[in-house]
Amino acid sequence: MDVYQEAVSYLETQHVPVVAEADVLEDVFQEEAVSCFLSPLHSESLDFPDTPTLLSPKEMLDRRLAVVRGILESEEVYLRELDTLLMPMKALRASAGTSQPVLSSQEVQTVFYHVPELRDIHQSFCSGLKARLNAQLQTELGSDEETGLTCRKSELEVGDLFLKMINHLSLYGGFIENYEKAVEVVRKCTQSDPRFRTLAESLTSNNAADKTRTKYTLEALLYKPLDRVTKTTLALQDLLKTTPVEHKDYAALQEVLRLSRSFLSGVNESSQSKRGVTLSHGMRRQLIRDGFVVDASEGVRSLRHLFLYTDLLLCTRLKQTAKGKQDQYRFSWYLPLAGLKLRWAADEERPPDANVRLHTLRTKMYLLRQQLQQHSKGTKVMTLAAKNKKKLEQMELMLLTYSPNYRLELHSPSGKSHTLYFSSLYELDEWREAVHKLTTDNVETVPPDLLTLTSACVKLRMTQQPPLHSIQAGDGEESVRGTLSVAVHSAFGLQQPACVYVCVEVDGYEFYDKQAQTHSSVNSLNPHWDQELSFEVDSAKNMQVLCVGQTDGQEESVLGKTTLKLEPKTLSNRWRRQTLQLGQVEVTLSLKHSSHPLEPPSSTLQLPPVFGVPIQTVAQQEGVLVPHVLRCCVEEVERRGLDEVGIYRISGTTTDINMLKAAFNSNLREAVTRLRSAEVNAVSGLLKLYIRDLPESLIPPELFQSLAKTLDIQDLNSRLASMLSLLESCPDVNRHTFLFLLHHLQRVAQRQEINKMSLLNLATVFGPSLLRSPVEGLGPSGPTVDISQEVVIQTQVIFSYLQCNNLPEAQTSLPYDSDPDIETTRM
Repeated sequence: MDVYQEAVSYLETQHVPVVAEADVLEDVFQEEAVSCFLSPLHSESLDFPDTPTLLSPKEMLDRRLAVVRGILESEEVYLRELDTLLMPMKALRASAGTSQPVLSSQEVQTVFYHVPELRDIHQSFCSGLKARLNAQLQTELGSDEETGLTCRKSELEVGDLFLKMINHLSLYGGFIENYEKAVEVVRKCTQSDPRFRTLAESLTSNNAADKTRTKYTLEALLYKPLDRVTKTTLALQDLLKTTPVEHKDYAALQEVLRLSRSFLSGVNESSQSKRGVTLSHGMRRQLIRDGFVVDASEGVRSLRHLFLYTDLLLCTRLKQTAKGKQDQYRFSWYLPLAGLKLRWAADEERPPDANVRLHTLRTKMYLLRQQLQQHSKGTKVMTLAAKNKKKLEQMELMLLTYSPNYRLELHSPSGKSHTLYFSSLYELDEWREAVHKLTTDNVETVPPDLLTLTSACVKLRMTQQPPLHSIQAGDGEESVRGTLSVAVHSAFGLQQPACVYVCVEVDGYEFYDKQAQTHSSVNSLNPHWDQELSFEVDSAKNMQVLCVGQTDGQEESVLGKTTLKLEPKTLSNRWRRQTLQLGQVEVTLSLKHSSHPLEPPSSTLQLPPVFGVPIQTVAQQEGVLVPHVLRCCVEEVERRGLDEVGIYRISGTTTDINMLKAAFNSNLREAVTRLRSAEVNAVSGLLKLYIRDLPESLIPPELFQSLAKTLDIQDLNSRLASMLSLLESCPDVNRHTFLFLLHHLQRVAQRQEINKMSLLNLATVFGPSLLRSPVEGLGPSGPTVDISQEVVIQTQVIFSYLQCNNLPEAQTSLPYDSDPDIETTRM
């Protein structure tokens, strides 16, 4: 007969009802090392966001009241758990004096050490808290005259109750010191005595809310006081954040929080040596970082909980259990850090069907959120809302699993490889840096006890649950909603020339699924983009900015990164320029925000086309004065085409040019990437094609006759002055683009001894496309000319402009600092 059947038989003889075998809780600590009994808690993990300054005093106190009520509910659950833990104590003590004791008196004392005292402390605290809240409720109902209490929201004081409870922290210290011994006794007796095993695995407690019964193991209940220390500290932090500074409780709560943090810090330090295994060089195995990632090592994406220890990476599957039961972890794989190689990249573009499925998923999530926001109170409505919230969480888990696009490959010297996916490049780089820092120490790996290590994850974990929107929603903190526009200008401080792009990520309920990148710059120490990125954001609080570079054909690397907190009160619908410090690299950008109700998610559409579209339209779409296609082609020609014989006269292959044209019409970032590796004559051919495909020439046709007349002016300086004066009448985009191109062609002609392209040669190539005569009939300044005269005029006009040594400088981007009252800020 197996252990389970023995327990069932014993219970039946005692007339105790037995649930089905599937409902019996597995002991999640069965394989766990007792030395790993407390998760490391760092002080910074307790820092919650500051309370929004825009909250009214009434709203602040309402939130405070909600926090206090939440603490009371949590205390009542904890008391029921302590009562359940103490239920078998009297019977075990009584049996200790018999001829066949289940436990000896000493063992009973060890198992329940300080538990009765802890129960009395929390009973007193809970009763006091309930009395204060009941008095508060009676006051709100207008019955304060009957009770004689003046306990308005602004006067609800609970700080003294917390001070009284915190003064008994030494009891928790004693419990924690004894915890190892208590668990050891429980495990030993569970294995050796079927009577005790049945008792230890059959503890139940009534739930006050729904009258159901929750089943526990004795060992799981012994863990509750350990978990309570951390929860109490977090609750105190939350309560302090919602308590006005002028409130009578504020000073008391500050002192209570200080004492609680100090106690936790001391416990962590004293248990530090108990959590690890000794490694080489005197180091010990410790948990460095953990979090949820997507594991695709077996060809199927799965959400996993990843743990980074001093000497290894452990990948686990989280198995969440019912309320009142401990979560469980199952081993997936592990890799030693010694010799581990990492490689990251943005994954290839998703297939269209995958994008359609993700769009459908986001649309359903949007509709569910709308329904949840519109629900009013009522039992049926609340039941429906709970179901919808559950659906929303399931959909978000799917989105969290299938939308990540950043890939991190792990390659071990033993030949084992695993692939992880991240939603955020920032998060990926955080993991990469943490792993790289440990691998550089070249620590030898002590083979782990995988069962023990995996079981310890419940207690060691720092991240409790996946970053779902619905979990983070409704926290009351100020956030940004609407359209956030980011204009990325330039970067400075590179250590060596590199092809660089900037990646911007904006969160939504702490989930970074809004991302965009600039195109990659040419190899430069001071790259410039002046590229505008736009985001439709929902409850955004942070923006992450990364500078990514590639040097001499090497793999891309993150050169620097930073996080910028988005504060609605500092954002406006006018551009504000900022300089961000990303390590040694400085990135200058501008921000503006337009607040508006959110629309349903739009499907992924192709970008508006670039070729064959009026240049003003393209410039407006891109937020610039000179379209990116022209600027990128010019940069590329100047980078590797100035010494090319016949540049702009010898065109590239039609196939290559059409491929680049299609890329610029659909995806700027991909187009620039292809441009970097394209044959240089294809790049120059693309530039000529863009100008030729414009519906109207850069110099408006109505100026054709006026410019033709200036050619009759014999004095070159007078002629150029007249021509520049006519140029001033052109639209801004046309004028600046034309000047930008003229400066470029002058630089090309400076190398004419090598490339054989003089100013006249270049004017002959570009004249017919840069200046066109009126299409038909009479122009505004006279009749049109025949084709032979037209070509001569076109060439001579452009040649005259190219001969000008004092051409005005071209402005490539719009002035983003449009608000004179806002100065540029550096961060």
